[in-house]
Amino acid sequence: MKVLVTGANGQLGQDVVKALQTNNMQALAYDRDTLDITDQEAVEKGFEEVQPDAVIHCAAYTQVDQAETDTDGAYDVNVNGTRNIVVAAEQVNAKVIYISTDYVFNGQGTKPYSEFDQCAPLGVYGYTKYAGEELTKSLSSKFFIVRTAWVYGLYGNNFVKTMLRLASERDELGVVADQTGSPTNTKDLAEFLVELIQTNKYGIYHGTNTGQCSWYDFAQAIFEEANVKVKVNPLTTADFPRPAPRPAYSVLGNQALRTNGFKPLPPWRESLRHFLKEWKQYESNRSNTNSHL
Repeated sequence: MKVLVTGANGQLGQDVVKALQTNNMQALAYDRDTLDITDQEAVEKGFEEVQPDAVIHCAAYTQVDQAETDTDGAYDVNVNGTRNIVVAAEQVNAKVIYISTDYVFNGQGTKPYSEFDQCAPLGVYGYTKYAGEELTKSLSSKFFIVRTAWVYGLYGNNFVKTMLRLASERDELGVVADQTGSPTNTKDLAEFLVELIQTNKYGIYHGTNTGQCSWYDFAQAIFEEANVKVKVNPLTTADFPRPAPRPAYSVLGNQALRTNGFKPLPPWRESLRHFLKEWKQYESNRSNTNSHL
């Protein structure tokens, strides 16, 4: 199977490419330098040339706060870019996985969101990702929409790495305690996406590690698992104002995943533990390499 990956240099994209290769599938990896998803002609020409069987569309405008002022930029990538990818995929009869987000919900729920609960994005980023979902549904005859949340992995910037860095610089940290979600290891998510793309079980899925916590709980768990001593103080969202509103509760239920015969992603804390071991090894290998240069 030949799978085209957009955003292949991103945090999730790199793990998707690795997961495809591990499963002996051909990964056609594209980043913003090799495929400008906002250029419809270039996208259609590229797809025509390589004729992929499937597309995992990881490329996105993800700067949540910046999107509030750069509305056109977010719209161009998340809406027009997604339209271009989906139209080109349909022209070559390829399946599409569109990666979406918990930000399509307003966060006022009190129980995990179902795949078919009403979407009500709070900010520009959530709105553009929701618009991308709607275009995917209307323009593709073979689509999967996978919403995820609170992602972290070996590549790129994320909450886990930020916490570890801050803990090495300070004795005390403040972390928001009134937002709840499900931390998600990109490696687990990538493995699920590769499993999904090999089926015809089209539709909307929620792909997060199981269980839930606040950012404060997540930070505490990171330090416990990494055996780092630092004092963590709980903050409210109001204590830490940001340009874009955050959903207070964005836990995603995984009914579609279970009823379609897929195994739920592992518990978030277990995945965090695995990740921290991997990260330590990754950093150690990197410093060894640098010392030999």
